[in-house]
Amino acid sequence: MIALSLAEIAEIVGGQTHDIPDPSAQVTGPVVRDSREVVPGSLFAAFVGERVDGHDFAAQVVEAGAVAVLASRPVGVPAIVVDDVQTALGALARHVVGKLGTTLVALTGSAGKTSTKDLIAQVLQRKGPTVWTPGSFNNEIGLPLTALSATADTRFLVLEMGARGIGHIRYLTDLTPPKIGLVLNVGTAHIGEFGGREQIAQAKGELVEALPEDGAAILNADDPLVRAMASRTKAKVILFGESDEADVRADNVRLTDSGQPSFMLHTPSGCSDVTMRLYGEHHVSNALAAAAVAHELGMSAEEIATALSEAGSLSRWRMEVTERPDGVTIVNDAYNANPESMRAALRALVAMGKGRRTWAVLGKMAELGDEALAEHDAVGRLAVRLNVSKLVAVGGREASWLQLGAYNEGSWGEESVHVSDAQAAVDLLRSELRPGDVVLVKASRSVGLESVAQALLETGAEGEVAAR
Repeated sequence: MIALSLAEIAEIVGGQTHDIPDPSAQVTGPVVRDSREVVPGSLFAAFVGERVDGHDFAAQVVEAGAVAVLASRPVGVPAIVVDDVQTALGALARHVVGKLGTTLVALTGSAGKTSTKDLIAQVLQRKGPTVWTPGSFNNEIGLPLTALSATADTRFLVLEMGARGIGHIRYLTDLTPPKIGLVLNVGTAHIGEFGGREQIAQAKGELVEALPEDGAAILNADDPLVRAMASRTKAKVILFGESDEADVRADNVRLTDSGQPSFMLHTPSGCSDVTMRLYGEHHVSNALAAAAVAHELGMSAEEIATALSEAGSLSRWRMEVTERPDGVTIVNDAYNANPESMRAALRALVAMGKGRRTWAVLGKMAELGDEALAEHDAVGRLAVRLNVSKLVAVGGREASWLQLGAYNEGSWGEESVHVSDAQAAVDLLRSELRPGDVVLVKASRSVGLESVAQALLETGAEGEVAAR
């Protein structure tokens, strides 16, 4: 964060100073909410959670080097006390972003946000110092914390914006006004909370409504609901996709033998070949979105293609591909799941597993509301149509719908199975996996299926596990 005195911060957030011997003392380090992340010069934001009250760590964080605590009550150590810590955090982020000379790039979408954000960050790093959202830290707390990690020399700030209702993205753009806004797609993630895809489109489009006239809206030409957002912005519109009408597009899309996408990138400034390190054809759209942002910021087609070809995943449990010493390949994509990302992951599994046995270890997709039964059934059926060797559905009711969809589509019988929990899945796989098999593990974060992938890697660790 840019250096600010405690007196300045108190004025910005409308707080009162308590137990502060020197109001001119400066916060020079990051703003954090996890006591384990405190370093000398930090400001610690004390949130009250369901299980942990950050105020209880006040003395500990000051001893570790925090200059003060942003708190909702006095804590006996230097503190700026406010009515609401979240509101104060947002006000501080708004102030700091306004002082920076950075170009702010914001993105949203139903699927692919984190992967695309990671690609954008890696491409823009070649042009200048870049700060980006860690993981999927994309809500009303994570976003201002990310913004506050920018410093005076930060040239690009890349922020992922999530939404669970109308007005959420508008709130985030008020805190961190973007110059470039990217909308990836409108799918069915959180459809149970929104009530329908039209409502999701309404919420996602709040991003382009926030753009200034001299900004740029990067929109998916292949998604009609996204493309229609062009009418909701006064900014310049740049289309990306595989459509011939897209400004930034791909042709000759293919997958390598290992399932990595390769294509010819076309931009208004030229074209160049891309072969990605990531797995699955769905990353082509993500790469085009990143390329459109980079083109708008002045990078050449050759520069963009080189950066995309060298980019990897910066976030855990998103198509992490690891080969065990015995030749079994584990694809850990267990961070989250929705119907769109589930379909993309299954197609990637099949592409990676040509000539090999493929296993889809799948669990619940959360927050689908009335669409839950139909969407789980459809994913199970797709596994059959793609000729996945075996589906292992893990968990309760929603998992049973996955397995039933597979059974009804192909009468698989023993080729699909429903197990009660992650340990049962591990036990099954340990007994049946053979060298050369490819295993995809995917579900919503709440299911915790990453434990399956981790257990399978430990099972095969007869030597050092080779990640690629």
